[in-house]
Amino acid sequence: VQLVESGGGLVQPGGSLRLSCAASGFTFSSYVMNWYRQAPGKERDLVATIGSTGAYTVYADSVKGRFTISRDNAKNTVYLQMNSLKPEDTAVYYCNVVRRVGSVWGQGTQVTVSS
Repeated sequence: VQLVESGGGLVQPGGSLRLSCAASGFTFSSYVMNWYRQAPGKERDLVATIGSTGAYTVYADSVKGRFTISRDNAKNTVYLQMNSLKPEDTAVYYCNVVRRVGSVWGQGTQVTVSS
């Protein structure tokens, strides 16, 4: 089972990034997928969740209206489109899936919002 994030980088305030998470080793289309983030010195927080078919999504209050989670089950990939980025969005972003055998995490991708 593997999750591999990509798409992070340095962006100016107000800019946009799209993160991707490629999944392998499990039946991707059967699972709820999550994006978390962890800023330096802070706990890892849930950012967004998407149901197995993409029919429902849930967002943290801090990103509602700015971030969009989506998935492509044919490509075994989940995305996080981030718009109107703020300096406080700076963090390492992690993809996550909770399976019966336990929680699986990717290696993370750094997002830095700075002028």
